Amino acid sequence: MAAAEEQDETAQPNPHLWRISSVAVLGAFLAQMDATVVNVSLSSLALELHTTLSNIQWVTSGYLLALALTLPLSGWLVDRIGAKALYLWCFSAFTLTSALCGLAWSANSLIGFRILQGMSGGLLAPMAQLIMARAAGDKMARVMSFAAMPILLAPLLGPVIAGALLKFASWRWLFLVNLPFGTLALTLAALFLPHDRHERRPRSLDLIGLGLLSPCVVLFLYGSEHTTDPFGLAALALSIVLFIVFFRWATWKKDDAIIDLRLFKDDIFSAAVVTQFLSQGSAFAGQMLVPVFLTRSGGLSPSQAGLLLAAQGLGMMTTYSFVGSLVDRFGNRSVSAGGALTALAGTLPFIYLASRGLAGPLVAGALFVRGMGLSCIGIPSISAAYSSVKRQDLPMATTALNIVMRMGGPTLTTICATFLGWRLAAHATAPASSAYSDAFALLCGFHLVLVAAAMRLPRRARKTPAPASLQRCETEDRTG
Repeated sequence: MAAAEEQDETAQPNPHLWRISSVAVLGAFLAQMDATVVNVSLSSLALELHTTLSNIQWVTSGYLLALALTLPLSGWLVDRIGAKALYLWCFSAFTLTSALCGLAWSANSLIGFRILQGMSGGLLAPMAQLIMARAAGDKMARVMSFAAMPILLAPLLGPVIAGALLKFASWRWLFLVNLPFGTLALTLAALFLPHDRHERRPRSLDLIGLGLLSPCVVLFLYGSEHTTDPFGLAALALSIVLFIVFFRWATWKKDDAIIDLRLFKDDIFSAAVVTQFLSQGSAFAGQMLVPVFLTRSGGLSPSQAGLLLAAQGLGMMTTYSFVGSLVDRFGNRSVSAGGALTALAGTLPFIYLASRGLAGPLVAGALFVRGMGLSCIGIPSISAAYSSVKRQDLPMATTALNIVMRMGGPTLTTICATFLGWRLAAHATAPASSAYSDAFALLCGFHLVLVAAAMRLPRRARKTPAPASLQRCETEDRTG
């Protein structure tokens, strides 16, 4: 019996599941890549469209804020029209708005079309996650391990592709290049994604909850990026007020709220959400602290710092493809907590480096270890989160999980940046190296809390049966 269970746990997912996952992740890949593809071309766009760099910056900022604006709607829309239908509509809108961006005649028109593109693209990543969760069942960790690689590569490929396009073609092709890929992806999605209309649970839209939560998320993300600006601080304060009001409203509305907060009463789901929040926060805070330390305190050029930072990405790629197998063998808790400890081990050397001076090989080695650890935290916690909720609650759980993940990075990054600024302001009484050492010590403190959160995850995810359509495919494959 034990041998049979072990064989079931290590069995390879059905080929139909791989097809579903490949198609689903394509949308998330394009949306993620589009978030970074414009970054390297902002100066060229400002010159071509006869505007200032501060104005054209909204081509990127507007896209990212629009992503956050529509995110709270995803669960309700899935319940209303189904995941496949919503995915097809969003991908169609994303492809259409890409064409409109390529045809933009001014900076303001481009910004407007990018906001529309972000509103449709913001739902592609959670939709991909939900489609895979429904299809994968208890093989979620293995599937997410496969899906994470292209999504991880998207931000890296975006600037490379943008640079090549700008060298040989007009800036318009930064957006028009999405058309053939979008058309192909739409065709594949229509053919291979499972029908789920029978899983719809139409419910009335909580307009008040949406009116509180969407602006709350957008204002929080904007405010956390502009803490030195009085308007940014006001936006951050208003977002906190809106969240408090939303919390009270959603608690009263219960399952009629845009997000049912009773999901968080489940110990496993709440542990997974906290783990994801801290994981995203620690990763983003490190991405802010390390480059600033290397360039300002270590005296390295941006290109030299970039080469060292590549070690972290290499470490992540090294372990991502094995995370699913590790979860099958050791369980969610062991892999996630082990990853958190490994990331902590890769961060601790920076306290020493900040006080004693840079050593290139030690920096690269520490970042490589940090990357290996960070890549092992998210997949087990997401797998545990999805396995802890009922199948009919997956759309709402996806919305809640993605909102928390999106807010984790700005929260911890803002805290670390504010703390570093405060310590640097005291440079008259303490050396700057001490300020960076203290900032890395604070980051290590967040990593310790992350370890504690990961230890609350279950050893094994609850068993979730595959959907009937996938079970039929598996039976057909076995019987030939």
